Amino acid sequence: MLSALRTARAAPRLQASLSASRLVACPRRNYASALDSLPKPGDRIHGFTLQKTKHVPELELSALLFQHDKTGADYLHVARDDENNVFSIGFKTNPPDATGVPHILEHVTLCSSEKYPIRDPFFKMLPRSLNNFMNAFTTLDHTMYPIATTNTKDFRNLMTMYLDSTLHPLLKKSDFVQEGWRIGPENPAAPADADGKDLVFKGVVYNEMKGQFSDATYFYYMRWLQEIFPSLNFFGGEPQKITDLTYEQLRAFHQQHYHPSNSKILTYGDTPVEEHLEIVGKELDRFSKIAVDQENKLPKSLKNGPKEVVVHGPVDRMAPPDAQNRISVAWIMGDSNDIQESFALNVATSLLIDGYGSPMYRALVESGLGTDFSPNTGYDAHTAKGIFSLGLNGVTEENLPKIKETIMSELRGVLANGLDQQKIEGVLHQLELVLKHKTAKFGINVVRNVQGQWFTGRDPFDSLEYDSIVKKFRKNLAKPRYLEHLLEKYLLTDDNLTYIMKPSATFAQELAAEEADRLQKKIAEESKKHGSPEQAYEFLRKQELDLVEEQDSGRTQSNDCLPMLNVSDIPRQQKEITLRDNTVDHAKVQWREAPTNEMTYFRAIAPFKDLPDELRMLVPLFCDSLMRIGTKSKSMEEIEDLIKLKTGGINVGYHAAGSPFDLQGAEEGLSLSGHAFDRNVPAMYELLQTVLFETDFESPKAYKMIRELLQSGASGAVDAVAGSGHMYAAMYMNAGLKASGKMAEQTGGLTQVKLIARLAAAEENQEAMAELVQKLKAIQAIAVNNMKANVRVALTCGADATGPNEQALKNFLNSTAATNFTAPNVALNSQAIQYPANGNTFFNMPYQVSYSALGLPTVPYVDPRGASYALLAALLTHKHLHHEIREKGGAYGAFAYSRPVNGVFTLSSYRDPNPENTLNVMKDAGRWAAEREWTAQELEEAKLTVFQGIDAPMSVSAEGLLRFEVGVTREMEQERRERLLDVSREDVRKAAEDVVKGLGEGKGNFVLLGPRKPFVDEASGWKVEDMAKELAEAAA
Repeated sequence: MLSALRTARAAPRLQASLSASRLVACPRRNYASALDSLPKPGDRIHGFTLQKTKHVPELELSALLFQHDKTGADYLHVARDDENNVFSIGFKTNPPDATGVPHILEHVTLCSSEKYPIRDPFFKMLPRSLNNFMNAFTTLDHTMYPIATTNTKDFRNLMTMYLDSTLHPLLKKSDFVQEGWRIGPENPAAPADADGKDLVFKGVVYNEMKGQFSDATYFYYMRWLQEIFPSLNFFGGEPQKITDLTYEQLRAFHQQHYHPSNSKILTYGDTPVEEHLEIVGKELDRFSKIAVDQENKLPKSLKNGPKEVVVHGPVDRMAPPDAQNRISVAWIMGDSNDIQESFALNVATSLLIDGYGSPMYRALVESGLGTDFSPNTGYDAHTAKGIFSLGLNGVTEENLPKIKETIMSELRGVLANGLDQQKIEGVLHQLELVLKHKTAKFGINVVRNVQGQWFTGRDPFDSLEYDSIVKKFRKNLAKPRYLEHLLEKYLLTDDNLTYIMKPSATFAQELAAEEADRLQKKIAEESKKHGSPEQAYEFLRKQELDLVEEQDSGRTQSNDCLPMLNVSDIPRQQKEITLRDNTVDHAKVQWREAPTNEMTYFRAIAPFKDLPDELRMLVPLFCDSLMRIGTKSKSMEEIEDLIKLKTGGINVGYHAAGSPFDLQGAEEGLSLSGHAFDRNVPAMYELLQTVLFETDFESPKAYKMIRELLQSGASGAVDAVAGSGHMYAAMYMNAGLKASGKMAEQTGGLTQVKLIARLAAAEENQEAMAELVQKLKAIQAIAVNNMKANVRVALTCGADATGPNEQALKNFLNSTAATNFTAPNVALNSQAIQYPANGNTFFNMPYQVSYSALGLPTVPYVDPRGASYALLAALLTHKHLHHEIREKGGAYGAFAYSRPVNGVFTLSSYRDPNPENTLNVMKDAGRWAAEREWTAQELEEAKLTVFQGIDAPMSVSAEGLLRFEVGVTREMEQERRERLLDVSREDVRKAAEDVVKGLGEGKGNFVLLGPRKPFVDEASGWKVEDMAKELAEAAA
């Protein structure tokens, strides 16, 4: 999986996690309590020597840094009372070129290994485990392989597999051509084309990167990164360069980089470190120390004055034709391993750019110079030298020369006037809250925070610090103009890079032409190698057919070499979560009392009744407006400052949910949420009341601010769809099947994207804007009146905080009841939006790959048959769709799911180069499953897969939310749990037959996004929407 490592705009976040006891017979030591119970520096354990230790009380952990005696491998263990144990092995992988060799190697290493010489042990291991995280990441200069699970046996299994896969992979040629790239017939099952016209580039990573480069925002970020950091090349691989990578180069790169001497290993959790070291030590002892390249690549020098680079890129279909430019100014900062300075720069730069009231937002976006910040805006300390960038999307040609001038002028003004101490306190308060927040993914966050910068030379103990860093920061802050001097040192110089990307109307065509030309050159090379075009085609076709044969044989080969848990490892009884209900004033309240580190988590839902489609679609804009416009007495900047000083954040959003009893049952409403220290709960309620009740839609600035929101929403919306195209396809598909699906699609799907494009295009029409504001005021009145009449609340807090919380809530509700709103009369379109309930729908989008979803309605949550659909989905994902759509079809992802509350059976594909094949596979999936004789082991694997999600660790703030938001009681959850455990092979067969029957009766609803292919034909019943054209016309 490719990790873009987009810049971090806030101060470093180290999150606290829920402590939990392990439900096993053997006793555990309290590892996080003190260093006394842990090994001591100098101790030698299983071939490792302990170098140093550190206790970090604010994070309730102890860290132990080892080194492997034979290879010099570094090993960090983070001991903490957390049953969700984590393992990660990583390697320094500076990319030598832009062929994507580190990225492709990340894929190929997991395809087969010495202990597990079968096809795709990674994917075959997924359903044999109870992991809650299992992945791999390629980043700028390193590659890492993390896993997390609460099961001790599972942890050992996964650790052993990852060690063997990375250190002893088979690296077969067939895996290279499958995952990396190859040339082959587009459809190998079709009759051979004598002229070879059916030959295309294939490969999972190749298609993944074509999809990535369809995202104009990502494209800008990566091109900018290549410019300022040419020594890192492009770690993910450029499609134009991937096809230059050879199999021999891949093997050589593994030999040079995937060695213990070049590795960093990290474990986390409550398992004694000795157990881990025994397993890891046996693997590492097979190696001897070698010299490795651990160079920290540096960015290009900007010392010789300002530099400016202008390049061309794709058009943004949702931006006005005259505002398509992207521009940023970047500075090279100090050594990112200077943890104190890096922390201070993180705080200082966040004050420049975070929030609507920040000086750079006001100067660059609010001023109208651009639509929103460029994707590289912010401070990034992931590389050896920190980089700070400021930039804009949606800039006109006329405004381009003004951007750098405005940035420099604003910087000089801000630094001359000095940074606001209150805003600094707000940032530090946010850090304190994050530290106290009990998250279920603390261990994985440790991997992400520590392991990457460990590779750049930072002491991993520094990345675990908090209190000492903040104390020293506060001490430095007492010095006159400490932060101002730091920013002046780096930013008020001519040593910067201005990077401009201008739109090219022919960019997509040029990419297609380049690919076609490159393909012909590669085919010509094969012809020369094999003696003639005919022999070359015969070789390429045979290579493809041999790969298909190997892929097919992999489906039937024994997986006995892989370890596996059993269903008996899954507790039949769910974890106990005690909830209670009462009524406070006019609101029904659900209470969850639990250890929360003196924090309170609040949620409320005020249901809407019979909300017209036209108003429903405006609710997201209404919610955004509440956090942008301000009130008659407070600007949004003042409100933002109070939010940061008093809370961990507040939110007003749209709520839509189905019913656990009825497929067509649905609820929608306004959702309010926030969290704060117990002492600040009254202030949190006051802030929620301020933004909901007092937002001044009639203020002189309201129109301007709503325009900003629309422009920002439209900017990059097509790119956002490209990042999650399968989800947008599924939302549109669901909209035709369920009432709640329609609600979700109108507020977060393609319909919402089109609405924002139309509204943004009409922003200069004063009459249209006035009408829009009246509709937003109507939503405000409906929401406030619903809060007075019909609201339910969920509160999570410590047992000793329930009394004060109840009183604070009562005061909030009493204050709400005293507020009166009259809804303005607005003219609404009475015609409801219609969605197809079946058939095929295609959305033409400017992408190089496709995204799809096929679905049909099933049963409500309480129906016993729902469990069978869930297992069928798991079986189809791992036993059929992955093989047919990903391995053979080349898509990056293919999966099935049957979410219990959703009541829709869904099959989906992601970054898919062959959607016609995908549609055929999906429509035949039910028949394939109904005719298959499922084994007892396959059924066990499916149950393990489903329970990975059900039994994944949960943050304390999320406990009880399914009951609160959807109405699924803990008793209903327990009943479904037992049904899942008891599903038989016959139950799965019946579910598959239901799918066959439903599709046969025309109940299937298929939605496809992407470039138009010949099989998409209105004459064959396809509904075609040229969304790319619609968006372009709206923006024009």
